[in-house]
Amino acid sequence: MTRVLLLGGTTEASALARALAAANVDAVFSYAGRTASPLPQPLPQRLGGFGGADGLAAYLTAEAFTHVVDATHPFATMISRNAVTACRAARVPLIAMERAPWTPGPDDHWLHVPDVETAVAALPAAPARIFLAIGKQSLAPFAARPEHHYLLRLVDPPTAPLPLKDASIVIARGPFAADSDRALMKANGITHIVAKNSGGAGAEAKLIAARALGLPVILIDRPAMPGRAVMSGVAEVMGWLGHPVTPAERGV
Repeated sequence: MTRVLLLGGTTEASALARALAAANVDAVFSYAGRTASPLPQPLPQRLGGFGGADGLAAYLTAEAFTHVVDATHPFATMISRNAVTACRAARVPLIAMERAPWTPGPDDHWLHVPDVETAVAALPAAPARIFLAIGKQSLAPFAARPEHHYLLRLVDPPTAPLPLKDASIVIARGPFAADSDRALMKANGITHIVAKNSGGAGAEAKLIAARALGLPVILIDRPAMPGRAVMSGVAEVMGWLGHPVTPAERGV
């Protein structure tokens, strides 16, 4: 019998959860606990960490999981690396459900950088107004550039003082629309955008808006991951799990 641990937190994970529930697959949806009020799912949910790779391996064995799907954010490197190690130790098959990264078009002004620290170094020398669209976990390095104003968009209100001297906050949950992102940037006088190359349609609006406004984007590339099998869509993953999606379910 199939029993799936779905490591989630992305739009794609929610889509897969709906497909698993519709197929009556025994599955558990795991949230890391980064968000105070995660979206409800049509599967039993687990919230919080596992205690590292060893803890995850023990959980997989104790709960008799037969498959693991890692559909976490492309920058959630710790859980993804732990999943690779844990699944090898517990001898449980693992697949990563990973969306394609964004690629620039002819009208985009992107600077690719390898990490957050390089993004900080790439900021302009003169004071600027930066849309810092990277979540709340990677803000501290930008404190080294206090001459800039930073606009942050967060899912939850911060529970502790921000490390940034000059910042404003918008509380919102995606997916976002290009028109509203363009209006947000114009209203805040944004001159530059810093973002992580997470890919997917849900967060692409800021890049479409930047293109329309002719704004430069500093785009942080995805970190390297250990070797693992990767699939991109719900139908592909459901087939791997032995529950193919019918053409009617795909909307064909």
